[in-house]
Amino acid sequence: QEKNLRMVNPAIARNVVGIIGNVISFGLFFSPAPTFYGIVKKKSVEEFKPDPYIATVLNCAFWVFYGMPFVHPNSILVLTINSVGLVFEFVYLTIYYIYATNKGRMKVLIFLLIELIFFAAVVLVTMLALHGTKKRSLVVGILSDIFNVMMYVSPLTVMAKVIKTKSVKYMPFWLSMANFLNGLCWTTYALIHPFDRYVLISNGIGAISGLVQLLLYACYCSCKSENDDDVDHNLKPAGVQLSNLNGTVAV
Repeated sequence: QEKNLRMVNPAIARNVVGIIGNVISFGLFFSPAPTFYGIVKKKSVEEFKPDPYIATVLNCAFWVFYGMPFVHPNSILVLTINSVGLVFEFVYLTIYYIYATNKGRMKVLIFLLIELIFFAAVVLVTMLALHGTKKRSLVVGILSDIFNVMMYVSPLTVMAKVIKTKSVKYMPFWLSMANFLNGLCWTTYALIHPFDRYVLISNGIGAISGLVQLLLYACYCSCKSENDDDVDHNLKPAGVQLSNLNGTVAV
């Protein structure tokens, strides 16, 4: 009975942390909603770029595939939040498609087609050529980590701008905090039995990235200028989610 209790406690702790991670990740996926509401209201995408959301579609798709029981067992919470994220990204891209120019629409379709072909190829190779969850987890986990890390380090350009301008105007505090908490939460989830190295790698980097953003904010927030451009910010992407798992999502 004592042995069973020791086995149950980590499972409960992992589920609790994973649920908290789902809530934070949901918030990150939902964060661009005001931006797209502005697009619908103005009936124009103006200078808005769909690139982060196109990238997040592929990122979420790989984590959904990774969370499948026949790829990586005991990852239902990874599967659920990235499924939700995938729906969000398609809604955002649909709104963009409706109000974009013909050139913008073509860009979205071409990139989504390329992603679909690439994803389908990986799924086919994984299911037909790789047998057993260990091999499948290795391949899909590495690919998922690559895309997740790319999304987590994408704010580096914003960080460079903060250092250069000595202003945090383009790095919202709450988004940085959410990214840090998201990375920290999924890192903790990965460390609890059963250990998940693939979730750990990308989200560990995400937690560090979020912490660096917060440190920069602490250093330069006193230099923050008046919010003259608040209206303009409503039509600027608030950042890359994370996922996803993340992010984003970042995860």
